[in-house]
Parts: sequence; C-alpha cells; structure tokens
Amino acid sequence: MKHGFVKVAAAVPFVRVADCQYNIERIERMIHQAESQGVEILALPELCITGYTCADLFLQPFLIEEAEHALLRLVERTASTRVMVLVGMPVRVEEKLFNAAVAFQSGSILGAIPKTYLPNYREFQEARWFSPAKDLQFTLTKLGGFDVPIGHNVIFRAGEVAIGIEICEDMWTPYTPGTRLALYGAQIIFNLSASNESIGKHNYLRSLISGLSSQNLCGYVYCSCGYGESSTDLVYTGKAFVAEIGRIVEEMPRFVYEERLLVNDIDVSRIQSERLCNSSFRASVSDHTQRGLLTEIPFVLRSAEESQQINRHIESNPFLPADQRSERCQEVIDMQICALSQRLRHIGAQHVVIGVSGGLDSTLALLSTVATFDFLGLPREQVIGVTMPGLGTSARTLENALSLMHLLGVTSYNIDIRPAVERHFADIGHDPQLQDLTYENSQARERTQILMDLGNRFNAPVIGTGDLSELALGWCTYGGDHISMYSVNAGLPKTSIQYILRHLIETNAFGVALAPVLHSILETPISPELKPTDQEGQIAQHTEATVGPYELHDFFIYNFLSYGFTPSKIQYLAHVAFEGKYSAGTIKRWMREFYHRFFTQQFKRNCMPDGPKVSRISLSPRGDWRMPSDAVAKAWLAEIEALPEEL
Repeated sequence: MKHGFVKVAAAVPFVRVADCQYNIERIERMIHQAESQGVEILALPELCITGYTCADLFLQPFLIEEAEHALLRLVERTASTRVMVLVGMPVRVEEKLFNAAVAFQSGSILGAIPKTYLPNYREFQEARWFSPAKDLQFTLTKLGGFDVPIGHNVIFRAGEVAIGIEICEDMWTPYTPGTRLALYGAQIIFNLSASNESIGKHNYLRSLISGLSSQNLCGYVYCSCGYGESSTDLVYTGKAFVAEIGRIVEEMPRFVYEERLLVNDIDVSRIQSERLCNSSFRASVSDHTQRGLLTEIPFVLRSAEESQQINRHIESNPFLPADQRSERCQEVIDMQICALSQRLRHIGAQHVVIGVSGGLDSTLALLSTVATFDFLGLPREQVIGVTMPGLGTSARTLENALSLMHLLGVTSYNIDIRPAVERHFADIGHDPQLQDLTYENSQARERTQILMDLGNRFNAPVIGTGDLSELALGWCTYGGDHISMYSVNAGLPKTSIQYILRHLIETNAFGVALAPVLHSILETPISPELKPTDQEGQIAQHTEATVGPYELHDFFIYNFLSYGFTPSKIQYLAHVAFEGKYSAGTIKRWMREFYHRFFTQQFKRNCMPDGPKVSRISLSPRGDWRMPSDAVAKAWLAEIEALPEEL
C-alpha cells in the first residue's frame, strides 16, 4: 500500500449469454488493463463467466463444466499479473450448484464465496437453480487441480488489509454478510452483482451502498453486469460504485455502450482510525463475533514503492468540500444561531458585547449574532459592537468595522486604546520602541478588559470571535482574545470563515448594501494588527507570513485530528490536493510549524470558553480533544525532519 491506500477497480465487460470462452477473453483484457493501471483488487460482475441470465441453462452440466474450464484458462492466461481478481461463476459442490465469487491471483485460485441469500421473488428465481451458502457442508472444493477453500465465513488478508465478499442480494438484507465480515475485520467489502434497472432503483442502490459503508465503517466496491445479458424481460446497463465510510467516492455512468473500468482508491488507514475511535463499532464486534468461526486466506498487495499515484480526488478544503460547500455554509450559520440563541435564552441576556476589528472572524461572529437576535425577535440595537483601534490598526479595517456596524444597525462604540496601552507601558516599564510580545499582547488584553467591563455595564455576555485555526496554532493572546463568555467561531477554521462570508454575499443574506464591505474584508490581508502600519498606512504585519498559509494548516488540522494520519501521509495528501501550488518542501516547512505550535499551545485550549462544535472537529477539552499541556511533539517532528523535499 502507498500511505494506506488500496487501489481497487470494478469492471463491466461485454458478455454473451452461455459463451464462456468469449466472456473470459473480454475479462482477460480487462484484467491486463487493470494491471497496467496498478490496480490491486479487481471485481467483476456476478456470474460473468457464463452470463447472469442463463436461466435453465444453469441446469445443464455441460455449461457448468465449460465455466470451470474457462476459469482455469483465465487463471493460467493471467498468471503473470499481480492483481487479485474476483469473478462470478456457478460452482458445483456436493451435487449442489452455488452462485459464487471466485478469487484468484498470479495463477492461483485462492477461494470461492457462495451467495448467502438467493432472491426468489418478482423477476428473480435464483432458488430454481442455486443453493444458498448455508446448505454448503464442505469447506474445500476442487477446481481443476486446485484445492479451493469455499464458504461464506471467509475473509482474504494481506498484512493489515482484509477484504470480504458478498453477492448482489446479500446487500439487500437486514444483516448483510458484508456487515458480518466487517465486524470480523474486513475493511473493504466487494459486491459482485447483476442488478437490473428499473425506475428509481439506482438512487435507492446508491443510498444503500453509502449507508452500508457508513454503518460498517468500511470501503465498498460494487460492480454489476452490463450489455450482453439477455434483455428478454429485464434491462442491464452496467454500473459500479466505490464508496468509503458513507461517501460515494466515484460512480460509473450508466447507459454507455462500452466496456468500462472504474479505478479508484480506498483509504484503509482512515478506516482503521475510524474503527479505533468508534466505541460503538468496537462493542458491536464483541457482540456479533465468535472465536474460531472465520477462515482467513492470504493474498498479496503491491508494496508502497510499487504502488502508483492515487486516482481519487483529495479535497484541499476538507471542512467544506467543493461539492457540498453552499449547503454546509448555510448549515454552519444555522447551527451558530441555534447554539447562541440557546445560550442567550438560558442566561436571560437581552444584550451582547462583541469586539469588531474589521477582520474575518469578528465579521462572521457579528453577522451570526445579529442573525440570532433577529431569530429571537430582539432589537439589533441591543448588540453592542465595539471597535478598538490600537497601535497597528489600519484605516481600512477601522472603516470596514464602522461601516459593518452601521449597516447592520447595531449599537457601536469606537474606543481608541492607544492612550491606555501607552500608559500601561509606562506603568510596567516597557519601551514602546521594542515591538515584542509585550507590545502586542498588551493591546489584546486591553481590548478584552474593555469588552468585559462593557459586558458588566450592560449585563451582557462577551461573544468571542477567535476561530479553530487560531486555537490549533495558539495564535491568540492568553487572557486576551483567548477569553470570552461564549466563543461562537470556536469550531470553525479560518478558511471556512472565508467561504461562509462569500456564501452570505452570494445569497444576499444581509442585504445588497453590505456586499462591498464584506468584499473589502475578504480582500484584506489576515493580520492581528498589533504592529504599526507601513509608511503608506497599509498593514505591515501579515499572519500567514509568520505561521504559514491557513489553507495548509486547516488541511493539517483536519487530517491529523480527524484520522490520526502520520506526517508522511499528510504531506503526500497535501501534495496531491495542492498540486502545483505548494512544493513538498514548503508543505514540510509549515507542517513543522504546525506540530510545534499545536503541542506547545495546548494550555490555551485546556481552558478555552464554551463554543459550539459545528464541524467534524472540536478542540474543546470538554468535547473531542483531551490532551495534556505537557505532551511532547518529538516523535512527530522527527518524522517531519525525515520527509523528502520533493515528491
């Protein structure tokens, strides 16, 4: 495997009903095609060596013998390949006929899995020809010169990777064979199918595959037969899916008259991580498995050095993926309103106080607060917005803050903190020419003091504006902007805030007049504005020049905290996601910065204020993330140092 990915494929070949020689010729071509693309496990449709629609021809011993001979020729002809192949065919055992999946690799037949549940309703009549897996008495059968393990309590294993197989109808049952095999350790379930088309069935099938991969915390590869099957009463168009933990990674288009190969990757390391974290899954394993029941059959995967580049798309913004961005942006706003309104109802607050800097975070916090007051039927004037220009405030951000508060109709205060900060410098004996942490943090703490005191005056909670990215990096002043009564953005990374503000512009959520101000805020360089502006009055202190690009840090945060991925895997994923934008060396540099900051700044997160979890990740010590302040990053940093500068 390469970074925990297994390259899988589903193939839909042309078939001719009952023409086994023709069928294996088509299958052989697709096996070699898959081999050339680095595929490690290939699934083909149910009964594809004979064709699924043979009907009573399945009762002809000659056809069954032809199918076995064809399989043996196929295994021999593909002996030079390394791809593990799962092919559907009838297998005769104990004078019974089974609808089976046969697994072979590099010239050897590894095992056979009979279908567990036979559909015998509506258009399906499989019980007329086949026996279910439960009727099987033997655990070995002969296929040519091979002694082949056979049974439904079988998984195939290559090191840490285990796969299970089910056949068509098996997945439509309340407790699927794939579910059982997943509880026994199979991370990827393959389904060899022959599902016909009917109106609405495809969408139902898609939801079924998504649901099974979600509840079983597994990858799911589905393949169904296509053109060439008999159209006497049914329609077969060929379809395939690759899914992973509830998400359809890729889907094969239907109604295309050609042979097709769907190639993608399953992230087994992610599946392992999810299962490790999910206590309910572990409990289900204890409840539904028993020692000694399962047979494991070994197979071989390519080494990481031999594996090819992954096929799947890696989302550069995993918090708000592009295909769901608008929906998720609106969902975040609604969750913030719901959470903040509950807090205000609980404490009986009629006012709130919020610092407004003219930057991204405070803008979204103010908009969410205003929307909450609208939702509660409270006057916007009871939102107390406070802008506090200091030693590094630019005219642009001050103007944006004032315009924002004016257009939203909140009560606004403009309090210049420079005299108070300069007096503070004199009181503590700090030289204001020395623009160090004391210089910067004194301003942040002065602002927090003003907000807290105004909160006392109006009997109002102070709404925090800091975001998840800043908490992860410790890019906040302890006892300053780190503190509030309720931190509405605590679950949102910086990049998500940018997207949400764009969404609010596009949907005209707060009126046309606000759009120019929001555009200006989005175009303003990210800065704490704690150091003086340049000679032209422009912002001189740029956050991303110091800590690195937020889009990279947010990518690191998601993959480190969600899945526990190693630095080497995160570098690889980032290299794919940001191809052409950041070199491997650049990614390595800012990853080093991330891990150093994340570990050393945990003490700030251990006493962070309440704030709603709105994404997959929360850094609250009362929620998802509990970590001692004295944890050491040595092992992670050592791996980062060993990472290549080029990939």
